[in-house]
Amino acid sequence: MMEPSSPAVMSYAPRGRPAVYVDSVTLALVLSLLLFGLVMVTSASISIASRDTGNPFYFLERQLLTALIGALGAVFVFCFRMERWERLSQLLLVLAIVMLLAVLVPGLGEVVNGGRRWLRLGGLTFQVSELARVLVLIYIASYAVRRQEELRESFMGLLKPLLLLALVAVLLLGEPDFGAATVLFATGFGMLFIAGARLRHVVVLTAVAAAVFALLAVTSAYRLRRLTGFLDPWANPYSSGFQLTQSLIAIGRGKWLGVGLGNSVQKLFYLPEAHTDFLFAVLAEELGLAGVLLTLALFIALIWRSFYIARLASDGGLKFQAYLAAGFGLWVGIQAFINIGVNMGVLPTKGLTLPLMSYGRSSLIVSLAWVGLLLRVYHEAMLEKRGSATVRQRSSVLGERQVRARSPVQKDLLDEDDEEGEPT
Repeated sequence: MMEPSSPAVMSYAPRGRPAVYVDSVTLALVLSLLLFGLVMVTSASISIASRDTGNPFYFLERQLLTALIGALGAVFVFCFRMERWERLSQLLLVLAIVMLLAVLVPGLGEVVNGGRRWLRLGGLTFQVSELARVLVLIYIASYAVRRQEELRESFMGLLKPLLLLALVAVLLLGEPDFGAATVLFATGFGMLFIAGARLRHVVVLTAVAAAVFALLAVTSAYRLRRLTGFLDPWANPYSSGFQLTQSLIAIGRGKWLGVGLGNSVQKLFYLPEAHTDFLFAVLAEELGLAGVLLTLALFIALIWRSFYIARLASDGGLKFQAYLAAGFGLWVGIQAFINIGVNMGVLPTKGLTLPLMSYGRSSLIVSLAWVGLLLRVYHEAMLEKRGSATVRQRSSVLGERQVRARSPVQKDLLDEDDEEGEPT
């Protein structure tokens, strides 16, 4: 386990205040994905931005501004102790449900591309499902700490939070946002399993959840069209299979090293949502297998680092923090897997962005704020670790002083005891 003096850790200690520990590995990985995403968003959107707005860098400018807001949000979140989030978890859950209900109310929720997923705040729109998912997962982490014994010992201990996740998923399906519902349910399920839910309970409920989601997929004409389009996109290449066929063409053109940055053909009004949901396809076309492997490596490293921080917090007895850090890793992994799978035609089409890379204001702001939570977990875990080491060191020093402070008679008696205790 890395010590705070290692190169992976930056610590700052203003006079009179405890040190602030910042995980430079997480920062480097997030910054790499963010900058990589900015380059690809610019490349993928430059043609459509020039046509629609007259400014070829329109989406880049907005993404940069969004990244700045998200970074400020991360700093703001980092300044709050995790125990405050734990204390407010029930209130945050109520806020998440209220937001998801409000977006379904005509006049409050704004319809975009057939989905009612956005709330208008002044002149800005915000996709509430992005924030609501994080707030719900904060509650799940809190529940796993408060009801740890019940979760580990009884079936109801696992069923109750899953019923809550199912309720939130129903609200997300009402928007409709099947992809967000899937990611939330899978992430919450994973957090509860990590918290100690019994394997047999998890297996049974996983089978039930999979059956329910399959039923939901085939009982909706909208979702059924997406499912059948995924199974055979070439049967209707100009209707239900259009997005996927264009994505597969883009990935196929990339080959080993790609056609070159900025030289994608599919982004030129062929591939819909090239800078959002299908950014990965443009990346594969322009940078080839090399770019794909680099992207996967960055995501895998970030997931690994999240679980490392979770383990660090768990070793320090910070269960709530550990579950949230693990939840971040699960969310990144699940959403990235689904987005890449959709682009490659191995999963049905869903409206999910590639975390930290795709164009999307709400998604990027919330993602960076969650990075702030992850960094806060690391900071508190390192404080706990350093505090424990300091206590052990002080105890050792105190013991040595007590030995030195003993009278000569006491020392002689101790020496005699030691000699009598030696084997003959």
